[in-house]
Amino acid sequence: MDSDSEDADDMESSDLGENGSPKYHQANPDPMSEDEQQKERDFRKKLNRDAREVVSESMHKGVKLIVHRPEYVLDNKEEYVGLSRELMPVVREIARTTLPLLEHEISTEFARNHYYGTQFKPENVAYRDYRYFAKKRPPTDSPSLVVGLRVDESASMAAFGRLEAAKRAVIAVYEFCQICNIPILIYGDTADVSRMEQMSIFAYTDFNKAEPNDRFRLMGIRARSNNRDGMALRIMADRLVDSPQQTKLLISISDGQPKAMDDYTGGYAAKDMQQTISEYERKGVAFLAAAIGQDKDVIHQIYGNERFLDMTNLNEFPRKLVRIISRYL
Repeated sequence: MDSDSEDADDMESSDLGENGSPKYHQANPDPMSEDEQQKERDFRKKLNRDAREVVSESMHKGVKLIVHRPEYVLDNKEEYVGLSRELMPVVREIARTTLPLLEHEISTEFARNHYYGTQFKPENVAYRDYRYFAKKRPPTDSPSLVVGLRVDESASMAAFGRLEAAKRAVIAVYEFCQICNIPILIYGDTADVSRMEQMSIFAYTDFNKAEPNDRFRLMGIRARSNNRDGMALRIMADRLVDSPQQTKLLISISDGQPKAMDDYTGGYAAKDMQQTISEYERKGVAFLAAAIGQDKDVIHQIYGNERFLDMTNLNEFPRKLVRIISRYL
């Protein structure tokens, strides 16, 4: 990658207003100390270095890439509360049927601050974060599963309620993984934001720097520009390969076929995606494609029948996706 992309690590945001000028928002409502801010900057720079190294030997080596760590604003918190209210009962019910498979009776230690458990802790209600229970802690802290969730942030996601459906599904998956102690990586991506930013990755949650407020970052998911799917899949799959969990699951949420400048489209893009999937399946990563738009037949063709999930019923999308993940436990 060139030095221009490297210098762009410290950009505030690539979000553009109607006239093409940058849009700025109130910074994180919960202020960070100088030490925390420095750690965040260092982590973001590491994500950029690692991502660029991953694609440096691929067909995407000349693409100018920036990995962002989106901040969250007060509006994000409010949106999260509104969307999660109806989802949490569904998520807790699926977790209720899943968790007994993870617990062992030989454990007598109780882990506090869980959304679901065998002991109700009334003193936790004051925190209003749904973590009202304690549950037996298994001998291992978490199941041997890691989940990556890739969200297509192309412009077409703004149509037909797809963006809100994607956010609801992402919330459901994130909270399910929190309940079950499953490491979770949630990245969004878009292409061709500008000449100096041909590929944009948005690292909303990362298992190497998990924070409670990550759930609010997720509300920054939005419809932006084009999509360079193969590059996003490669970057995320490589992160999963390095994780210690035995089962590595990467799910792509997308409403359309890959399309980015200058010629990343059609059979050329499909071949790149298929080669990426094949390469990382040999390294132990399982892929699934959750298709939520009009190009589901093309997505089906690219990923193959065994990896394809038809999620065009957006109302059922969050529930179905969480249940699918629970089957990998």
